[in-house]
Amino acid sequence: MPLPAALALLHQGDLESAHAVGRALPALARLAERGARALAGGGRVVYAGAGSSGRLAALDAAECPPTFGVAPGRVVALVAGGTRALRRAVEGAEDDVEAGREAARKARLGPRDLVVGVTASGTTPFVLAVLGEARRLGASTALVTSNPGARPRGALRAVLDTGPELVAGSTRLKAGSATKMALSLFTTGAMLRLGRVREGRMIDLAPTSDKLRRRAVRMVMELAGVGSRRARSALVARRWRVREALQELAARPGARGAARAGRWGSAGGGR
Repeated sequence: MPLPAALALLHQGDLESAHAVGRALPALARLAERGARALAGGGRVVYAGAGSSGRLAALDAAECPPTFGVAPGRVVALVAGGTRALRRAVEGAEDDVEAGREAARKARLGPRDLVVGVTASGTTPFVLAVLGEARRLGASTALVTSNPGARPRGALRAVLDTGPELVAGSTRLKAGSATKMALSLFTTGAMLRLGRVREGRMIDLAPTSDKLRRRAVRMVMELAGVGSRRARSALVARRWRVREALQELAARPGARGAARAGRWGSAGGGR
């Protein structure tokens, strides 16, 4: 095939991925509710994955602290092969059952935690071992998979039925695209439930760069109805915490948002 035609055919798989995620939305909503309850109750969301799935899980976990202001230890990923596997394949790591059990024990999983296995095949031994040990330790468990036949005991399932890959066995394609979408929806949904998003804005983001500080100023201007100088002043006074700046501005006499000051209350899930 001419290369443009080949890429067009592969891109059809991307569209199939989106449809698969759409069919899984009810399950993803239930998963997000569980994630929110775990975080609100002082627990964690702990991913377990190997290979492409593990790297996607680690990516989602890494993005939650700067985006939603949660502490780095509240959403984490256990990846077969450890941190080395984030950069290159670690041969045989996905088959290491004992490593999965040990990872679960070292993470000190418990009844307040939600452990989410991420595996396109639904059969990855490392992931199933983490889920089994997590269940033994009292944690709630879930599975994000592209295999409708995968049914680990006691786990809530979100099935992304993407079907056969166009490049046989290359689950970094359709299954990987669907997994990335699903995990983003899961954690964003949980943070919505925890009140960490207001009017489509990330009011608990960590403004650690010039770009993000400019975004924080715009956010406060838009949500509080003030000019850039007042927005920046409130942010500086509150060490660039957007929620606290909004609370301060809303509480000032005569402020446009004073009657709604309570809406910027503390977020759930802790820092």
